[in-house]
Formats: sequence, structure tokens, C-alpha cells
Amino acid sequence: MTTSPAPQTDTDAASEEVAEPAHPWAELAPEHFLLLRLAPLPTDRHTGVRPLRFIQLGRVERQSKQQSLLRLTLQLPGQRVRPEQNILDVWADHEQRVVRFGPDKGLSVEPENRGLGRFLLAQGIAWARQHFAHYQVESTQLPSQSAFSDEARARRDHCLKAQGFTVEYLDPLNIKAQCSAPRVSSLHGDWQSEKVQIIKLLDAAGMLQQADQNLHELDVKVRKLTERIELFKREDGSLRFTITCLVAFCMFQAGLLIWMATR
Repeated sequence: MTTSPAPQTDTDAASEEVAEPAHPWAELAPEHFLLLRLAPLPTDRHTGVRPLRFIQLGRVERQSKQQSLLRLTLQLPGQRVRPEQNILDVWADHEQRVVRFGPDKGLSVEPENRGLGRFLLAQGIAWARQHFAHYQVESTQLPSQSAFSDEARARRDHCLKAQGFTVEYLDPLNIKAQCSAPRVSSLHGDWQSEKVQIIKLLDAAGMLQQADQNLHELDVKVRKLTERIELFKREDGSLRFTITCLVAFCMFQAGLLIWMATR
């Protein structure tokens, strides 16, 4: 007597599936670093105060026969951001001759409205133009979260169009959109350098040296002012004592005159 095998459930089928391994470059950490200076800008009514800031740009590259990758990351001193923020991946597929700009969830930059989005795109475009200018550009779906308001949507579209991308909306409400470009060579690798500046190592050392010199000069000025204040305090004490003595003497003289007059 034979027994028929039990029917396979969805759970059993799922357990038999082999999990797709992560790409070996998925967790690459930055290997080269640069210092960026964010110029102070007027206060924005939506993004708030925009003071002078210094942040770190991390860069890592990988090359193989099938793919190439450039990963750019921004690190803010004393501030943590979500893992999907402040990162730009540029993937080049050599078999299909296609370049893709990521991440898949869209480019999200913190702090906002400081020119960092255009800067990251410009750096990625410059790298792609140098190596794969004749490759096609893969169309990218734009997340709706990056256009939560009309102003944010206009700022995002302006950033993409300034770098040579074409923004196309897929619905009447202008919520679903995608950006595309014919080839890498049609993109632009410039950015608003008056907002974001790359500081070289010697320039950073010069800035630190100048800041240290300014602090030393301020310390000398503060010490001189402190000495003058102490001198004024001593003179003020002497004047107060003199005034007190004069008042006492005047009161004594007035009392003496009154006594003489009444006598």
C-alpha cells in the first residue's frame, strides 16, 4: 500500500527558495575623504537657518569586467541621519552599456536647500563622463516623498534639469515622475560652487592656522581689556573712598557752622 505525498504548502516552497545573496559592493565604506564648506545663506522660511557648516565627503570606487561603482556619502559632525540619506550610487553596467544613478529610494540629502543635491549629482556625472560618456542613462523613478510640496517639487526638478536630466510626470496630479537622459555625455558636471566648496588639505590647514592665530589675538585683547577693567575697579574704589571722606568732611563742616551760628 502506497501513500501519496502531502501537498506542498506555500511555507514549504518559500523555505526551499534560496535567498538571493547581497551584492558584494552593497556595504562598501568610504575610503577617501574631502572636506566641504557650506557657505552661510539667508534664512529660508521652509528649511530654517542656514549657517556656515563644514561636512565630510566620503568616496569609494570599484571596477570589474561586468560593473563599476562610485559611491559618495556625506557625513555631518555631531549629527546622525537615516541610512538611506546622504548617499549617491552611480552604477555602470558594461554588458548593457547603461549608467544608473541611485539609490533606488531616491536621493535624499540633509541638510536641505544647501546645494548638496546638485553637488553629489555633479560629482557622479563627472566620474561617469570620464569613464562611460557614451553609455546610456537608465530612467529613474522619482519618489513622491521628495515632492511633498510645490516648492520642494520645483526645487527638485530645477536641480535635475540643471544637471541635464529630463523630468517627466506620469499622472495629472504631478505626483509620479521619472527623470531620464539620452546619454551620459548629455549631462552636466557643474554645481553651485558659491554654495558648496571643496576644501583641500593645505587650505584646511591654513584655515585652522588662521583660526588659531585669531584666537590668540582675541585672547591678548581680552587680557588687556581685563587688566583695564581691574584698573578701573581700583580707581573706582579710590574715588568712592575719596567721595565718602569729602561727604563726611562737608557734613562735619555743616554741623560745625550750625553749632557756631546757634551759639
